[in-house]
Amino acid sequence: MVSVLKYSASLVILVTALSTQANAQTGPGRFFCCEGGRICGDSLPEQCRGKAYRILDSGGNVLKEVGPPLTPEQKAQAAAEAQRKKEQEEHAKELRRKDQALLDTYATPQDIDLAQSKAEADVNLSIKAAEDRIAAARKTRKKFEDEAEFYKKKTVPPEVAKGLRDADHEIKTQQELLDVKQGDAATIKAKYDADRKRYAELTGRTATPPPAKPGTTPATGQPR
Repeated sequence: MVSVLKYSASLVILVTALSTQANAQTGPGRFFCCEGGRICGDSLPEQCRGKAYRILDSGGNVLKEVGPPLTPEQKAQAAAEAQRKKEQEEHAKELRRKDQALLDTYATPQDIDLAQSKAEADVNLSIKAAEDRIAAARKTRKKFEDEAEFYKKKTVPPEVAKGLRDADHEIKTQQELLDVKQGDAATIKAKYDADRKRYAELTGRTATPPPAKPGTTPATGQPR
């Protein structure tokens, strides 16, 4: 304890001496000390560069403590942490933007139901049209298949062969379109389900999703 008191007293004496010298030249100032106060100066001493140091006032009170320079590993960790925090802040900012857009778009939960119904109506029309074209193409193909039955052991007439090819092409094209539109229907449902859930989280107000209308095609797929 005696040695500590002696050391503290020595530091105060040193700072006081530096303060007196500085006051005589430039007035009250700050002092920089490192190595536990063994090296001090009214500017950062050369021996303190690259080390931890303290900044004290003329009364020996610590104004600021500066740690030693970071190691390359510590710098890398600090940069990674700063990047992580930046990404978190950007994510939170984007989420707030989307939440506000959601609240600006829907005044009530029923508005979500209405928007979903309108979006699904357009897709369901396209689905129904593709299904009708597939059914018509299959009917046409059946007609050419029946005609081809008469030519089992003979060459099928060009117009019959072409009719079969055209029907197959139409069925394939419309089935691909149907697959796309059914995917769109699933995407629409997922979007409005998510909007409905988030709206309830933000406002505490909920609404029951609109029931599927009779005659609409479910988004799970169409039998081939």
